[in-house]
Amino acid sequence: MDVYASCGTKVGRVDHVEGDSIKLTRSDSPDGQHHRIPLSWVAKVHGHVHLDRDHVQVQDEWQPA
Repeated sequence: MDVYASCGTKVGRVDHVEGDSIKLTRSDSPDGQHHRIPLSWVAKVHGHVHLDRDHVQVQDEWQPA
């Protein structure tokens, strides 16, 4: 499932959910690495995951997996 920032930019694709975070696939990552984002950033899920922050904030704050 694709993951989109609040600005409409695709920031990745869900690899799987681990605890209270989403692990993104590395194939869609700009640096070729897995990243984690907290579930608390999810605004809604409807066709894809919608986050509550823009892509700049997401990429500044996501954690390496």
